[in-house]
Amino acid sequence: MSRRIERVNHLIRQEVSELLQRQIKDPRLDSFVAVTDVVTSPDMKYAKVFVSRICDDEEKKKTLSALSAASGYIHRELMKRLRMRLVPELNFEWDDSIARGSRVLELLDRVSTENSAD
Repeated sequence: MSRRIERVNHLIRQEVSELLQRQIKDPRLDSFVAVTDVVTSPDMKYAKVFVSRICDDEEKKKTLSALSAASGYIHRELMKRLRMRLVPELNFEWDDSIARGSRVLELLDRVSTENSAD
């Protein structure tokens, strides 16, 4: 990955996070939504924005639909904030790495307590 794309990914992640915290007032996004990663295509036309929050499957769908509905607004705000000729089209995707990490930690704790009991 080129240095330029890395910088663009970082800027988009930072700005989208700020927009979600401060300006998006959708009731479907009532709790904290974390932007975990941004992956921009090499031609910089598209960007996958990975988001996560602790919730069930139904709330995941609501969150993704709310983000899809707000993607036009977020794109326009990014065009204002970033000094780029072309701001990538945003596609929001769910990142379940936090839940997977929590599950791994839970399994490690279980194994360590079983080993200490022996």
